[in-house]
Amino acid sequence: MSKTKVVIVGASHGGHQSILELLKRYDDVDIKLFEAGDFVSFMSCGMELYLENSVTGVNDVRNFSPSDFSDNKNVEILNNHQVTKINSDKKTVTVVNTKDQNSQEYPYDKLILSSGVNPKPIPVPGNDLKNVFLMRGYDWATQIKAKLEDPEVKNITVVGAGYIGIEAAEASVKAGKNVTLLDVIDRPLGTYLDKEMTDILEKHLEDKGVKVLTGVNIKEYTGSDKVTAIKTDKKEIPSDLVIQAAGVQPNTDWLKGTVELDNRGWIKTNEYLQTNLDDVYAIGDATLAYSIPADNHVPIALATVARREARYVVKHLFEKNPALPFSGVVGSSALSVFDYHFTESGLNSFTAKRSNVDIKTSFYQGSLRPAYVPAGKDNPTVYVQLFFNPSSHVLLGGSVLSTYDITAQGNVLALAIQHKLTVEDLADADFFFQPGFDRQWSILNVAAQHALGETDF
Repeated sequence: MSKTKVVIVGASHGGHQSILELLKRYDDVDIKLFEAGDFVSFMSCGMELYLENSVTGVNDVRNFSPSDFSDNKNVEILNNHQVTKINSDKKTVTVVNTKDQNSQEYPYDKLILSSGVNPKPIPVPGNDLKNVFLMRGYDWATQIKAKLEDPEVKNITVVGAGYIGIEAAEASVKAGKNVTLLDVIDRPLGTYLDKEMTDILEKHLEDKGVKVLTGVNIKEYTGSDKVTAIKTDKKEIPSDLVIQAAGVQPNTDWLKGTVELDNRGWIKTNEYLQTNLDDVYAIGDATLAYSIPADNHVPIALATVARREARYVVKHLFEKNPALPFSGVVGSSALSVFDYHFTESGLNSFTAKRSNVDIKTSFYQGSLRPAYVPAGKDNPTVYVQLFFNPSSHVLLGGSVLSTYDITAQGNVLALAIQHKLTVEDLADADFFFQPGFDRQWSILNVAAQHALGETDF
């Protein structure tokens, strides 16, 4: 009896988890994973650690190596192989070997698309100059690292003040460079946090030596061979290196006319993560994920989302009618900004507006531990923001910020949002108390009580 042929496109988190789930659940599968790149599979979320010399080596910053599955006859991983077409009538994919440009068709019984996203270059004159880099993937990581170690590179401009841009700016400052951080919106991290928290972080960035310029439109990268400056609508910025971190776009051009996409190129799936093609599924960054708090399908480019979707797809891969739809995700992340640490989960004011969700917000500031512990390093200020439905008080989002690492509180918020707890539930939740760690009421208890108009403990 022949084995069921499962083809996976893309070797990042979704592709990796798909292999793990297939091997765990089924014995009679023939798995082929195609990766267009040479290196399998670099974790771009670990790039800052690599740039700051905090990893064992650049070749270790990966989800897995093909050698991890070399002893398994059911798995074949082909790097430098780009899938260019789905032939749904024949149930094959056309694959080009990027080394010799030879093309071959491979059959599939089930096809899992985890094609991911590509970084967005800024479409202005001069974006093809030398020393204009993107911050994603193995090749760009090694090139940026070389520039951080180059004494001739003194002025670095980072375009985009989201997570990746903040990481690039911090790594560049720690490498001793003069750093300018640009963004077209009015504040850094403005799509992740509300103004109460971004004001704190913007000042902290500037205190650490980052020149923050927001509300800026780039007109041109200038230089004869390599970049020397950026012209904006506000000023010209000397730049020996430009790191572009201005968002991502789905890697789906090759799917146009075959797989149903929205007008921005994101893959559309139904409630079972199936595409419009029979036996073709889509997971990960290139898809529109079902957001529990938004009750809508939105782009959520997170490793956690891709892995949960892969787990669901493989579990139900051979069910004609899956017993349950995919339950959705919350969307949670965390980041360090020099001395500060924050985590955010679910919606905020920006993402709620984008999804047409009505929210109410509450911002709380207090100490981590009891008042009898002196304020300072061991008893810092903690900031908590909660977002909830104005009528039902169901939690829809939240964020926590402090110089003390309490990012694990983000997992509490994520679980509360996933299970549709209310502000009242969080206010009364039974958390531990030990004065070496927290207050008589946990910081999330107190923040929820504050949202309900109660007097601070």
